[in-house]
Amino acid sequence: MSASLAPECSERKERYDTCFINWYSEKYLRGSTEPSQDCESMFREYKTCLNKALKEKGIYGMIEEARKTSPNNDGAKA
Repeated sequence: MSASLAPECSERKERYDTCFINWYSEKYLRGSTEPSQDCESMFREYKTCLNKALKEKGIYGMIEEARKTSPNNDGAKA
């Protein structure tokens, strides 16, 4: 698995990636499409860490601006 863009978030990303891969291979591919609450919680932790790091590096605003001006903008939120 790849490291996070923000090194301080890599451990959270690794935990989420492992959870997702396990859910995908053990549940989803066998017909269970119900989301994993554990994985969702891990993703939220990783996303919070990553967004904080992006804001500290001054990147978050550029991403938000790109979302607003994207021709493919479907209203997705960070």
